[in-house]
Amino acid sequence: MSPIESYIAQSADKTRTHLTEIYAFIKNKLPFAEECMSYNMPCFKMNGHAVIYFAGNKHHIGLYPTSKPIEALKHRFEHLKCSKGAVQLPLDQPLPLNIIEELIDYRLRLLQK
Repeated sequence: MSPIESYIAQSADKTRTHLTEIYAFIKNKLPFAEECMSYNMPCFKMNGHAVIYFAGNKHHIGLYPTSKPIEALKHRFEHLKCSKGAVQLPLDQPLPLNIIEELIDYRLRLLQK
């Protein structure tokens, strides 16, 4: 079992489903990325740089793609609670996979510069 899979397995039942879905989605989107735990959160890295972190919380999944993707795309998720570096995905709603994909794509473009 990978460190991320262990993290998910130890998560509360109500977050585990979303964590499993987001993990599978990101793993499929970034098949060559390095999977690791960083800051006690699952993280996917490319060429030594973090692309995205995520974490389970009591009422939401925290998504941490760094601040620039959030700033550039915040108009896409005005209905979600967010801060400078995080987007909160409520547990009582389906994961917005299209938004997650846009955040990852934006972050990848930044890393290519």
